[in-house]
Amino acid sequence: MKLFVKVWCPWCVSAREWLDKRGYQYELVDVEENDADYEEMRRISGQSKTPTLLTHDGLVLPDFGPEELAAFIKENNITP
Repeated sequence: MKLFVKVWCPWCVSAREWLDKRGYQYELVDVEENDADYEEMRRISGQSKTPTLLTHDGLVLPDFGPEELAAFIKENNITP
């Protein structure tokens, strides 16, 4: 999985904490460090907000909080 973030974003911090607490492995991508990463996130999600999660299966969850993340993980049966 890839987690696209802006490191100062409180929702991004919450997403990282949620995933870490449950043992999920992911690649952390700071979209403010690289324009190409920011453009990739915009292309796959259709928007510019973080956090955005991209799964190995190509599923995308853009601009979410912990509740949406938990529901997305459960609905798509994504395990750590």
